[in-house]
Amino acid sequence: INISKYYLFQHCLKNIEENEGGLNKFSRSYQSFGVHRCVDGGLYGKEWAPGAEALFLTGDFNNWNPISHPYKKMDYGKWELFIPPGPDGFCPVPHGSKLKVVIHSKTGETLYRISPWAKYVAPEGKNVNYDWIHWEPPLQYIRKHPAHKKPKSLRIYECHVGIASPEGKVASYKNFTYNVLPKIKNLGYNCIQLMAIMEHAYYASFGYQITSFFAASSRYGTPDDLKELIDIAHSMEITVLLDVVHSHASKNSEDGLNKFDGTDSCFFHSGPRGTHSLWDSRLFDYANWEVLRFLLSNLRWWIEEYGFDGFRFDGVTSMLYHHHGIGASFSGDYHEYFGLQVDEEALVYIMLANHMVHFLHPECLTIAEEVSGMPALGCSVAQGGCGFDYRLAMAIPDKWIQIIKELKDEDWDMGNIVFTLTNRRYKEKYIAYAESHDQALVGDKTLAFRLMDAEMYTNMSVISPLTSIIDRGLQLHKMIRLITHALGGEAYLNFMGNEFGHPEWLDFPRKGNNESYHYARRQFHLADDQHLRYIFLNEFDRDMNKLEERFGWLASPLAHVSEKHEDNKIIVFERANLLFIFNFHPHKSFPDYRVGTKTPGKYPFSLCFKYKIALDSDAPEYGGHSRLDHNSEYFSEQFSHNHRPNSLMVSGFVFFVFSFCFSYSVYC
Repeated sequence: INISKYYLFQHCLKNIEENEGGLNKFSRSYQSFGVHRCVDGGLYGKEWAPGAEALFLTGDFNNWNPISHPYKKMDYGKWELFIPPGPDGFCPVPHGSKLKVVIHSKTGETLYRISPWAKYVAPEGKNVNYDWIHWEPPLQYIRKHPAHKKPKSLRIYECHVGIASPEGKVASYKNFTYNVLPKIKNLGYNCIQLMAIMEHAYYASFGYQITSFFAASSRYGTPDDLKELIDIAHSMEITVLLDVVHSHASKNSEDGLNKFDGTDSCFFHSGPRGTHSLWDSRLFDYANWEVLRFLLSNLRWWIEEYGFDGFRFDGVTSMLYHHHGIGASFSGDYHEYFGLQVDEEALVYIMLANHMVHFLHPECLTIAEEVSGMPALGCSVAQGGCGFDYRLAMAIPDKWIQIIKELKDEDWDMGNIVFTLTNRRYKEKYIAYAESHDQALVGDKTLAFRLMDAEMYTNMSVISPLTSIIDRGLQLHKMIRLITHALGGEAYLNFMGNEFGHPEWLDFPRKGNNESYHYARRQFHLADDQHLRYIFLNEFDRDMNKLEERFGWLASPLAHVSEKHEDNKIIVFERANLLFIFNFHPHKSFPDYRVGTKTPGKYPFSLCFKYKIALDSDAPEYGGHSRLDHNSEYFSEQFSHNHRPNSLMVSGFVFFVFSFCFSYSVYC
């Protein structure tokens, strides 16, 4: 099956090489095909509108004359425009001018459209529809800091620029650059994943109903502001990923791609196949040459124009199957992944996209948001895979929610937890996460809110008594994140604010909430307040990341789990020269507890290994009870335990839930 889809990919690539002058030329078409730009003092641009009889450009520059500047008709539905320089020798379309493409359709309609290649669009005043604004500033932002190599251990901070402020408003690129990036760097994350950047007319869509694929959202600022954000992030050695949506597009026609040339088949499948019944959006025709050109060029645009270091592809499951995952359940049996239900055209596009990105920009990363478990998604294209560097481990957050909602603490299944955290396809890299933006949306609850609920409003002050609900919530919040981080994958992700247990959910202004911004913000000040217990979770998250940065367990081989004891609720595993010990028992303590280890107890020349506590969730700086002695040293001995050749006796395994991990060093 993999050989079959690889040949499909090779056939498509061969056609591009032979008929289009190579993938490089094919995908650089934004420079010679669509994006309107100044050339030799004039304005040059192209469009693809196979359903049009005639095309014109109109706008401020010609007093909105709808027929004065016609496009020249070319083969295959393409149209070309060149407006010569004005009498002064400058571009006749000034920077900031409003523009429209006027389309005379084959059915006799006259349509005013925004170019699919528009690089800046914005609404005027309280207008609902967006305007196409010609963006060609005389002084453009110049990058100062080159992109760095992709990190071996990927610690991703998933974020949304618009909500990155405690104020009830749409926050800006500038605010994120100078107020949020330093927080992210301090927390130990080395990668940010920017959501809702590609322009979307409806803010409450969370950026998943794209209207202008080449335009950075104007609601946060200008394109140069975004370029500065990425540049400053690079100066901090932070990788910047774009949440790219090539799985579907908004149904808007006035300011979107839908019915651009008057037909329902331009860019999309016509008829029922071209509409996603659940998302009420349009679906791309990935077999169409110009659709491939548009989407591949879009990826290069964001890398080369803005400096993004890669992409998180949204809705990959919807792309891979004709049923789009709607009503489908996946058990892991191969017949579910290789059959007539697979959309081979979309699959080949995914392979082409990953091949192009990695071939032209080897340091770029690609991530698949995919829930079905499609085999080889994270294998290279040369192996017959789809070519993603990472795939999201989407079963992990669902498991934590299921455990917290349905089980009492004493009924937690250690074996099931370990299975979920380690159940991943061999040689494919997974991104583990306890919760992402999906778990924060209205109608759902974050882990912190599930654990502590209403008491987060009344009992998070250090001045107030520590209740059992808050105590349990704080400890489990830390333990869940650490075991997910250390055992669940080859990368880690956290959604902004959840590192300190952000209260409440996430809800964008819409009619259903009277256009309120109350929940469309992040209250970062809570984690900075020394009198609130949020700071404990924030400090633990930072030190957890710093410990990974020091030892690199995400880039290390899979962990060896030596114990998952159901009665004691103990999980023990080793990874990257660290020994992790978790006690999930709600009320049982263990003064002396033997754990297995690979590290031998005695070495030649009287050297032996000692273990010291490297991270302790029960430490007072993390809101713990300080029941462990950090000056204690533990020595392994040649005593087999739990199928490990050596072991050590751990003292101070105390009451309630806590975890700690050990690092070893050699001493005389």
